[in-house]
Amino acid sequence: MRFKTQVIVNPESNRGRTRKRWGEIRDGLKSFIREFKFEFTEKPLHATDLARQAIKDGTELVIGVGGDGTMNEIANGFFEDRRIINPEATLGVVPSGTGCDLIKSLNIPAGLKDALKVITEAPSVRMDVGKVRFRSNAGGEEDRFFLNVADFGLGGEVVRRVTERRLQRKASSYVRCLVTTMVQYKNKRVRIRVDGKDLPEGEYLIGAVANGKIFGKGMKVAPGARLDDGLFDTVLVRGFRFLEFCRHGWKLMNGSHITHPKVTVVRGSKVEAWPEDDEDVLLELDGDQLGRLPATFEILPRNLLIKGFLQSVR
Repeated sequence: MRFKTQVIVNPESNRGRTRKRWGEIRDGLKSFIREFKFEFTEKPLHATDLARQAIKDGTELVIGVGGDGTMNEIANGFFEDRRIINPEATLGVVPSGTGCDLIKSLNIPAGLKDALKVITEAPSVRMDVGKVRFRSNAGGEEDRFFLNVADFGLGGEVVRRVTERRLQRKASSYVRCLVTTMVQYKNKRVRIRVDGKDLPEGEYLIGAVANGKIFGKGMKVAPGARLDDGLFDTVLVRGFRFLEFCRHGWKLMNGSHITHPKVTVVRGSKVEAWPEDDEDVLLELDGDQLGRLPATFEILPRNLLIKGFLQSVR
């Protein structure tokens, strides 16, 4: 039987709480959507395979239940051979993860009932998608799409440590790991080019290639970013030391960091970044540490249909 709606559930999201509350989520879905098929993910990248097959089978709406990493995997399933499979297929989001930063740029409520109302009542809007080619952790070249923010430098190291230590991915855990990582972290020498223009050479602490506004469990890294303008806001933090970071790092929470003289925001549709002096610069995409520099980031303007309210964040 062909279903127009496919629900893809990451039962391990939110540290396994999604599995425990699946009955509640399923009942909520049934009250808003007449017929749907659901499947649980069983391993990394399984959500990508499930979404891709569903769209090939004619599914019109793919709903993800999980956090930012789950939505990233599902969104990658909308593509094959670097092209979108069906431009009219739509992504819906039921937030159920420890990291749900994307929904803040889409004005999707975190609560189950209100999030389901967005899926059934909100318009399907076209958002930009980021595409990046990078060196994977296994050493080879890899292509990947991302929805929200790609970040190299300190953020990549923090996500790696959070994952390795199996810390709870809530805001307080992330901030604690951020501070403890910063104690030992050394700024990286990176060459950066935006739309063919070389930026000043130097040591960088953070390089955030932002499609959305918020990352790192609520940090407003790119307050001027929009998901439908065809441009990245690349936010670069240069030369911060530990004490300086302690004095000014809190500004990431409200977006006021962009006025600091060591912070630069450059808008463009293509960003290239290379490490110098054999620096090992880690990269994270939508909250998952997947590789390292060198990397090339490109924007795909208004490429993916998603349920949300882009117009209200302009």
